[in-house]
Amino acid sequence: MARDRGGRLVALRRALATCALLAGAWAAHAQDAAPPHHDAHGFFNPTGAAAARPLSDIVRWKLDAWRDGLPPPPQAPTPVVEPALALLRANTAPIRTVGAQAAHVAVPSATWIGHATVLVQCGGLNVLTDPVFSERASPVPFAGPVRAQPPGISMADLPAIDVVVISHNHYDHLDLNSVRELNARSHGHTLFLVPLGLKAWFARQGITNVIELDWWDRHRVAGVEFELVPVQHWSARGLDDRNQTLWGGWAVFAPDLRWYFSGDTGYSRLFTQTRERLASHLRDGYLFDVALLAIGAYEPRWFMSAQHMNPAEAVQAHKDLAARRSIGIHWGTFALTDEALDQPPRDLAAARAQQGVPEQDFFVLPIGGTWWPAGPPAAAKQ
Repeated sequence: MARDRGGRLVALRRALATCALLAGAWAAHAQDAAPPHHDAHGFFNPTGAAAARPLSDIVRWKLDAWRDGLPPPPQAPTPVVEPALALLRANTAPIRTVGAQAAHVAVPSATWIGHATVLVQCGGLNVLTDPVFSERASPVPFAGPVRAQPPGISMADLPAIDVVVISHNHYDHLDLNSVRELNARSHGHTLFLVPLGLKAWFARQGITNVIELDWWDRHRVAGVEFELVPVQHWSARGLDDRNQTLWGGWAVFAPDLRWYFSGDTGYSRLFTQTRERLASHLRDGYLFDVALLAIGAYEPRWFMSAQHMNPAEAVQAHKDLAARRSIGIHWGTFALTDEALDQPPRDLAAARAQQGVPEQDFFVLPIGGTWWPAGPPAAAKQ
């Protein structure tokens, strides 16, 4: 009996030890599985940066800008060119050889419409980033930042838009009238890809063809992979919803173009982490054929550095992301901060020279201008 009792005690101790090990493993798993950027109270930057500033800082910034007469007027207007509308409209479906007659094949392109709005053609899709076509980036039509010039392509002249990617909900990136009109002109066929928490906002606007993603989530459309990737920023559309929806950049992988869209972001280690996480897409040492990187809205640095890169940081992000080419966006359209509208390209040129990056590797487009990495469609050469 004593021997049996002793055996049972040993078995009980072993069982308790096993339970403790399992409980510890489960706790460690739960800790590892917990997302590093959101909890029951909202979303935050895993870098620890508090990108959203308190009201006292906003008042200080605005008073300083008023005292110093900032921003200064631009030395020259933002360059504008006529868009290649016929080429862009024809460059939609990848039509292959039909019988003995060769038809054109759609080629990738990126057209700067203004601010953070870019029309990207890839994989036979027309993709629009952060569409803002309104006169003001504001919750009201009579106040707030006003456009320095019309969009490079009007809403009416756009080709049919297959996908819209949204980076976050600030008014200069998510414009109510623009998304409503895009949804209406496609009769609901345009797909909106948005960060977590924004699907409900779209539903309230009557827009239901929406998929929301967390960081590192992926969604495929006609063979093109869209992935929401982390950046350092914040969100709010009112006074009581700060950081209640997610923000992010986009990594898009199509057979003919691999591209990145930063949305709004401060410089952080998240660019390097993105390159490391997506390293399976590297080709010839490059992760992206082109990165669309914000280079504007960066002064004063004491206020803006956590939420907006300056051009020098954008050049470093270009390197961190292993981008073959980068195009500077998010400048020259709305006067949002203390630098002149035309200052970002000058600061970009200085940063390129300092960091040894050739101009052809990181450049800006005129509004309405198109970058054709493989040259314009064959139809344009005939």
